[in-house]
Amino acid sequence: MHRAPGLSVRIKLTLSYAGFLMLAGVLLLAVVWVFLLRYVPDGAIMARGFVPNRSDLLRAFAPRAAAALVFLLLFGLLGGWVLAGRMLAPLTRITEATRMATNGSLSHRIRLEGDQDEFRELADAFDTMLARLEAHVAEQRRFAANASHELRTPLAISQTLLDVARSDPAKNPGELVERLHAVNARAIDLTEALLMLSRADQRSFAREVVDLSLLVEEATETLLPLAEKRGVTVETSGDITPAIGSQALLLQVTTNLVHNAIVHNLPGRGTVWVTTGVHAGAAVLTVENTGDRLPPHLVWALTEPFQRGTERIRGDHAGVGLGLAIVKSITQAHDGHLTITPRPAGGLRIDVRLPGPRPRRAW
Repeated sequence: MHRAPGLSVRIKLTLSYAGFLMLAGVLLLAVVWVFLLRYVPDGAIMARGFVPNRSDLLRAFAPRAAAALVFLLLFGLLGGWVLAGRMLAPLTRITEATRMATNGSLSHRIRLEGDQDEFRELADAFDTMLARLEAHVAEQRRFAANASHELRTPLAISQTLLDVARSDPAKNPGELVERLHAVNARAIDLTEALLMLSRADQRSFAREVVDLSLLVEEATETLLPLAEKRGVTVETSGDITPAIGSQALLLQVTTNLVHNAIVHNLPGRGTVWVTTGVHAGAAVLTVENTGDRLPPHLVWALTEPFQRGTERIRGDHAGVGLGLAIVKSITQAHDGHLTITPRPAGGLRIDVRLPGPRPRRAW
């Protein structure tokens, strides 16, 4: 936005200091003048010598008063300039840091010294914002690099299959079509997952009261064929659990958690427990499963995009590595909290805590 140039804040503060000092000086001289007038007669009196009247007093007082006001003006301008500079020095550092951040340098910090005051609070808040912004930009760069790699993989496979088919016209086209269909389906799943993740990050959704227990029933019913195919038992329990959010996004959270619990499990003898409930005014969705033992450092990395546990799993329903990343993003978009804990016997326990509806006030 283009704006006309104006006086700097330092000049404005200097003029304010000088003007206030001049006003105080004028008021002080006025009080002195009124005080003197009380003891000086209006006319000249000759009694045992000369006694000055008000005219003589004015001629003697006015030049000295003017000189005092000039001194106060100069002193106010000089002192105000110095004081304003010292007061605005922290603001200058904050402005320089802002310009550096605008130019792309997010690693710079103000680290303002001194006691806690308004400028210190502003500088600390700005440093915190820069730290979060730097971490967010780094995360976005990693995500963009990983997404590019993941999107390039199916395209490269398709290109290889087409090159092989072109060099060998006698090759069975049915097998080629089948493999291209699988690669294309994977690329579509990845694109839809990226769109879902972007939608959750933007928080562009309407909020309503959603029963998590109903979402659990819908998700488990949808994934029941997959569980039966892998020999995994899914057990659900819980009461009505109202939460505030988007039904479509929260269904995606439930589906992703149950899907991951089924896929990353003990084949042929695994179990998944899904429970819902209200605890301390919050709606809680818990998904537990049996499986391999996972170290804590690996558990915390599972919510990063394109992480698939101990290896990059391939095969049916392997996913695209965005399941828990989407769960984390949607949970944060709903002002919720995601907790992942390794089970001592193997597998994971994942808790999603979401805000519940506010209780109605009794009138």
